[in-house]
Amino acid sequence: MQERTIAGAGVSLAATDDGEGIPVVLLHGITASRRYVVMGSRGLQRSGHRVVAYDARGHGASSPAPSRDAYGYEHLSADLAAVLDELGLERAVLAGASMGAHTILRLALDLPERVAGLVVITPAYDPVANESDERLRRYRRLAAALRRDGIEGFVAARGLDALPEAWRGAVTTFVRQSMALHEHPGAVADALEVLPTSRPFADLHALELVECAAVVVASRDEADPGHPLALGEAYAELLPNGRLVVEAPGTSPLAWQGGQLSKVIAELAGEAW
Repeated sequence: MQERTIAGAGVSLAATDDGEGIPVVLLHGITASRRYVVMGSRGLQRSGHRVVAYDARGHGASSPAPSRDAYGYEHLSADLAAVLDELGLERAVLAGASMGAHTILRLALDLPERVAGLVVITPAYDPVANESDERLRRYRRLAAALRRDGIEGFVAARGLDALPEAWRGAVTTFVRQSMALHEHPGAVADALEVLPTSRPFADLHALELVECAAVVVASRDEADPGHPLALGEAYAELLPNGRLVVEAPGTSPLAWQGGQLSKVIAELAGEAW
């Protein structure tokens, strides 16, 4: 595995480049880092893929944005294009979770020739509800708690006690571990304030313009209420060459099962390439 630093759009992005074969670029969600897309699984490398993963601006070991307001999807998409350029990848299969899912869709709309296929993991962007007062207040509370009380404040503000007991412990551990990897927690707080007001595309019908092969990995509401199953279903229906994959009822979300998720990505990559 090669650790490297890539010049993004005004930032330095911490990345790994590992394996040989069909190129797959992994993008994580907000407050996570590059370790938390396929959860450490090496299934993609073993099945003949070159796997690139990087920390988004302000996250993990990547540098903060040059200004506190530069965490919108236009910036994240530009960073992704810069990663492809730096690594000499004319086209790649892109797999992104939540924030990463919206970023890869934005790039597929802006630069479709760079995208061989998409794995859209637990999308959360709903254009209708994007700027609701309740939603924006929640993100502001998280940012304020992180600035004031660090990781434990952030965990408390997440309201994890409301999750079903079967998932509560695992989710709490995941949040603590992922937050501990950020070298610039203030930048993560900036992202929490800015990104929720950004729109990767105007409305869901924009997805009808994304023509490459795509899989939407959704999760059932009980285990992951922030990423509604109904929204994942809508994404899959609107993507012209999209299909839906979701875990069986009563099991942990497929997005948390790194080995199984890697198989989904590998299958899509084989079809798309």
